[in-house]
Amino acid sequence: MPELPEVETVRQGLRALILNKTIANIDILWPKIIVNDQLFFKQTLTGQTFEEIDRRGKYLLFRLSNQLTLVSHLRMEGKYRMVPQEQPLTKHTHVIFNFTDGTALRYLDVRKFGRMQLIPTGAENTVSGLKQLGPEPTAADFKVAAFAAALQRHRKAIKPVLLEQHVVAGLGNIYVDEVLWQSQIHPLQPANQLTDTQIKALHQAIIAEMKRAIAAKGTTIRSYTDAYGASGGFQLALAVYGREGEPCQRCGTTILKTKVGQRGTHFCPHCQLLTTKGVAK
Repeated sequence: MPELPEVETVRQGLRALILNKTIANIDILWPKIIVNDQLFFKQTLTGQTFEEIDRRGKYLLFRLSNQLTLVSHLRMEGKYRMVPQEQPLTKHTHVIFNFTDGTALRYLDVRKFGRMQLIPTGAENTVSGLKQLGPEPTAADFKVAAFAAALQRHRKAIKPVLLEQHVVAGLGNIYVDEVLWQSQIHPLQPANQLTDTQIKALHQAIIAEMKRAIAAKGTTIRSYTDAYGASGGFQLALAVYGREGEPCQRCGTTILKTKVGQRGTHFCPHCQLLTTKGVAK
């Protein structure tokens, strides 16, 4: 699933490709991707112009000229491609925005899990999935005191807490494994048992990791590509995810893979000890 750095990379690419383009018509080839009524979706968007593209967590927010916003969640395999309208359709093309200049923005999705929803601009917090998102993982929005207070409310393991998106937005399986390794926290460590030192280290790691991953245009493990069809580069910098059986880059101990909350989880059993308020078990 594309995580925050990948969605941000897609956003930046799409801004360069579709801003100020006017929609001539829309083809919907797989109706379930559209949350709204199909006829309403088509009629409301026809003749509108994309004025800006924002992002919240893993969601793209296409701002339109009629004060509406198209909320797009790529889910597992969603992709956007900009092509000439006459280009033959490829497999897994499900929604097509045809522009007045002869180009088209096509949405492709192998698993068909992605969703699009048209809402009034400013009503983002009414959308399921958006309304309970935590702060963006930036120094400006993500404060260590609020992070610590949020963690104190959770007794379960830190990994699923981070994956839920409530205490901080945008992290998925790959980046949670990475930031826990960087801050030397076991993925099963109860969130409310992290020490102040661990919380500060984790907070800093999250901000730094997101910044580095965005600069590298995201991580391609299987199928992620940006708006231009290019793969990300951050997979070359991963320290622990996908490296089971390899030596830890910090201590040399073999990286293990287990399951936490039904998600494949990579960690170093030497660097990331399960503790009780800082005391190793």
